[in-house]
Amino acid sequence: MRALKSVFKRITTLGVVCILLGTTFCGGMQALMKTAYAENDLELSSKSAILVEFDSGETLFAKEETKHLPVASMVKMMTILLSLEELEAGNVALDTPITTTENASNMGGSQVFLDPYVEYSFEDLLKSVIMASANDASVALAEYFNGNEKAFTNRMNKRAKELGMADTHYSNCTGLPAAEQYSSAKDTATLLKEILKHEIYHNYSTIWMDELKHPSGRTTELVNTNRLIRYYQGCDGGKTGSTNEAGCCLGASAKRDGMRLISVIVGAENSKTRFNESATLFNYGFANFESQKLVDSEVSISNVAVAKGKKDTVDVFASEDFAAVVKKGDKSGYETSVEVAASIKAPTKKGDVVGEAVVTRNGQIVKKIPIVVKEDVKHQSYVETVGGILEKW
Repeated sequence: MRALKSVFKRITTLGVVCILLGTTFCGGMQALMKTAYAENDLELSSKSAILVEFDSGETLFAKEETKHLPVASMVKMMTILLSLEELEAGNVALDTPITTTENASNMGGSQVFLDPYVEYSFEDLLKSVIMASANDASVALAEYFNGNEKAFTNRMNKRAKELGMADTHYSNCTGLPAAEQYSSAKDTATLLKEILKHEIYHNYSTIWMDELKHPSGRTTELVNTNRLIRYYQGCDGGKTGSTNEAGCCLGASAKRDGMRLISVIVGAENSKTRFNESATLFNYGFANFESQKLVDSEVSISNVAVAKGKKDTVDVFASEDFAAVVKKGDKSGYETSVEVAASIKAPTKKGDVVGEAVVTRNGQIVKKIPIVVKEDVKHQSYVETVGGILEKW
């Protein structure tokens, strides 16, 4: 960060808050509460469950959310995430051919009946995992990226730690029953949130029916295992899981009126219950809460003077958006203070920090966001400086 002037412009008024918001409503952050809102409002029969608002990450409902439980094929969500990250990093393309092995094709369970020792595209394998929860496609991806499933599983556990998934340990990439394999509703929500950041995921998660064309010419019908994609308004992603050990599980996401919710159900007694209880969580969230953008990174916060620059002033912005989930009808207020340097010295570069926005509620800091310059401002040349002085005469 460039050294800031000792004198800052400091603003802590409703007017400036609304500049940050781009709106006249400055709602309170009920979501500072770490306990679930709906503890006494909902009764679910599943062993574990959670409802999380995507933008804020706040928990709206929780039941045994950190309990270590088998989650069946929801394990494949980590296989999906790592595959999406490889795609985004440019290490694989949608049309990259992947040669299957006998090991992958013999996985059994939910599968798309891959032929061994033939080539499938990365896209076909990824779609088969996302839509049809295919064990054989999951192992084929694992073997492609890391040589074998064990090495890929080690990578899964490493990524889980990076995401703060403290209540998760993987023993394979499919979710088939295995010793020392467990996760939690909370960690599953964290994982799904990370997946949802990849826009291309929705290209496949929203498909209800499709087919996989094998190199031999035969086809396998693909049906999305997440029935909420078809039957619940706004649902656009998720992953099912089901084994005798884990019961029926579902992690799902739905978006309405600009608010995205993530629900996770672990250990439902049957498939109908997992879908019903996930829908119940969504209904509760959409009926009782709304998302409010408290800081808008696209709205200029201030115009700062630039000393010895080719421009006299430059607009500055929050470096990121910040939204909070609030209970509908709750008008309790926020206080947002902004400190911005009175002037800065050229040259400046895009991303230079020139201040800070601090959002508080009831005296507690909710979020600190750097204020940055979004454009380069070059230093004035000697001739330009002299010319400017002469103009003022």
